[in-house]
Amino acid sequence: MRNTFKKSERLHSKLLIGRLFSDGKSFSSYPFRITFVSAKHNEGPPVQVLISASKRTFKSAVTRNKIKRLVRESYRKNKHIIWDYFKDKPDDQLLISLVYTGKTIAPYSEIERKLILILHSLIKKYESNSG
Repeated sequence: MRNTFKKSERLHSKLLIGRLFSDGKSFSSYPFRITFVSAKHNEGPPVQVLISASKRTFKSAVTRNKIKRLVRESYRKNKHIIWDYFKDKPDDQLLISLVYTGKTIAPYSEIERKLILILHSLIKKYESNSG
Protein backbone atom coordinates (compact mmCIF):
# COMPACT_ATOMS: atom_id res chain seq x y z
CA MET A 1 0.00 0.00 0.00
CA ARG A 2 1.27 3.43 -0.89
CA ASN A 3 1.47 6.04 1.84
CA THR A 4 -0.81 8.63 0.28
CA PHE A 5 -3.71 10.67 1.58
CA LYS A 6 -5.95 11.51 -1.36
CA LYS A 7 -9.03 13.69 -1.34
CA SER A 8 -11.28 10.62 -1.60
CA GLU A 9 -9.89 9.46 1.77
CA ARG A 10 -10.90 12.74 3.42
CA LEU A 11 -14.37 13.06 4.81
CA HIS A 12 -15.90 16.12 3.16
CA SER A 13 -19.52 15.15 2.46
CA LYS A 14 -21.86 17.28 4.59
CA LEU A 15 -24.36 14.42 4.70
CA LEU A 16 -21.79 11.93 6.02
CA ILE A 17 -20.32 14.46 8.47
CA GLY A 18 -23.81 15.13 9.86
CA ARG A 19 -24.40 11.39 10.23
CA LEU A 20 -21.02 10.96 11.92
CA PHE A 21 -21.72 13.54 14.61
CA SER A 22 -25.39 12.60 15.13
CA ASP A 23 -25.10 8.78 15.17
CA GLY A 24 -21.41 8.22 15.96
CA LYS A 25 -19.78 6.97 19.10
CA SER A 26 -16.92 8.97 20.58
CA PHE A 27 -14.05 8.67 23.01
CA SER A 28 -11.09 10.78 24.08
CA SER A 29 -7.41 10.02 23.99
CA TYR A 30 -5.53 13.20 24.86
CA PRO A 31 -4.88 15.32 22.79
CA PHE A 32 -7.65 13.99 20.51
CA ARG A 33 -11.43 13.60 20.59
CA ILE A 34 -12.39 10.74 18.26
CA THR A 35 -15.85 10.19 16.81
CA PHE A 36 -16.55 7.23 14.56
CA VAL A 37 -19.45 5.51 12.86
CA SER A 38 -19.76 2.52 10.57
CA ALA A 39 -21.51 2.97 7.24
CA LYS A 40 -22.42 0.85 4.24
CA HIS A 41 -19.52 0.96 1.83
CA ASN A 42 -20.18 3.05 -1.23
CA GLU A 43 -17.63 3.97 -3.85
CA GLY A 44 -14.20 4.95 -2.63
CA PRO A 45 -11.97 4.01 0.28
CA PRO A 46 -12.99 1.83 3.26
CA VAL A 47 -11.96 4.53 5.77
CA GLN A 48 -12.61 8.28 5.54
CA VAL A 49 -11.11 10.76 8.00
CA LEU A 50 -11.97 14.31 9.07
CA ILE A 51 -9.19 16.23 10.84
CA SER A 52 -9.93 19.38 12.80
CA ALA A 53 -8.42 21.79 15.33
CA SER A 54 -10.46 24.12 17.53
CA LYS A 55 -10.68 27.75 16.51
CA ARG A 56 -11.48 28.65 20.12
CA THR A 57 -8.22 27.16 21.39
CA PHE A 58 -5.97 28.17 18.50
CA LYS A 59 -6.91 31.65 17.30
CA SER A 60 -4.31 31.77 14.54
CA ALA A 61 -5.10 29.92 11.31
CA VAL A 62 -1.38 29.28 10.88
CA THR A 63 -1.29 27.32 14.13
CA ARG A 64 -4.45 25.34 13.30
CA ASN A 65 -3.05 24.46 9.88
CA LYS A 66 0.24 23.32 11.41
CA ILE A 67 -1.60 20.99 13.78
CA LYS A 68 -3.71 19.59 10.95
CA ARG A 69 -0.58 19.05 8.83
CA LEU A 70 1.08 17.12 11.66
CA VAL A 71 -2.01 14.94 12.20
CA ARG A 72 -2.48 14.32 8.46
CA GLU A 73 1.15 13.27 8.07
CA SER A 74 0.91 10.93 11.03
CA TYR A 75 -2.28 9.37 9.67
CA ARG A 76 -0.79 9.07 6.18
CA LYS A 77 2.19 7.12 7.49
CA ASN A 78 0.14 4.81 9.74
CA LYS A 79 -3.19 4.35 7.98
CA HIS A 80 -2.18 0.83 6.93
CA ILE A 81 -3.06 -0.29 10.49
CA ILE A 82 -6.77 0.30 9.99
CA TRP A 83 -6.85 -0.22 6.21
CA ASP A 84 -5.47 -3.76 6.54
CA TYR A 85 -8.34 -4.59 8.91
CA PHE A 86 -11.03 -3.18 6.59
CA LYS A 87 -9.51 -4.82 3.50
CA ASP A 88 -11.30 -8.04 4.57
CA LYS A 89 -14.66 -6.26 4.97
CA PRO A 90 -15.75 -5.01 1.54
CA ASP A 91 -19.28 -4.05 2.69
CA ASP A 92 -18.22 -1.83 5.60
CA GLN A 93 -16.86 1.69 5.71
CA LEU A 94 -15.60 3.57 8.75
CA LEU A 95 -16.01 7.33 9.11
CA ILE A 96 -13.64 8.93 11.61
CA SER A 97 -13.33 12.44 13.05
CA LEU A 98 -10.05 13.42 14.76
CA VAL A 99 -10.44 16.68 16.67
CA TYR A 100 -7.27 18.04 18.26
CA THR A 101 -8.23 19.21 21.76
CA GLY A 102 -4.82 19.91 23.31
CA LYS A 103 -3.98 23.42 24.52
CA THR A 104 -0.50 23.46 22.96
CA ILE A 105 1.04 21.92 19.87
CA ALA A 106 2.38 18.50 20.78
CA PRO A 107 5.59 17.30 19.09
CA TYR A 108 5.16 15.13 16.00
CA SER A 109 6.47 12.01 17.77
CA GLU A 110 3.77 12.35 20.46
CA ILE A 111 1.01 12.90 17.88
CA GLU A 112 2.16 9.87 15.90
CA ARG A 113 2.35 7.65 18.99
CA LYS A 114 -1.15 8.66 20.09
CA LEU A 115 -2.59 8.21 16.59
CA ILE A 116 -1.23 4.66 16.40
CA LEU A 117 -2.91 3.87 19.73
CA ILE A 118 -6.14 5.45 18.48
CA LEU A 119 -6.16 3.37 15.29
CA HIS A 120 -5.68 0.16 17.28
CA SER A 121 -8.44 1.11 19.73
CA LEU A 122 -10.78 1.98 16.83
CA ILE A 123 -10.36 -1.56 15.51
CA LYS A 124 -11.17 -2.99 18.96
CA LYS A 125 -14.21 -0.75 19.37
CA TYR A 126 -15.45 -1.60 15.86
CA GLU A 127 -15.12 -5.33 16.60
CA SER A 128 -17.02 -5.02 19.87
CA ASN A 129 -19.83 -2.99 18.22
CA SER A 130 -20.27 -5.16 15.14
CA GLY A 131 -19.44 -8.55 16.65
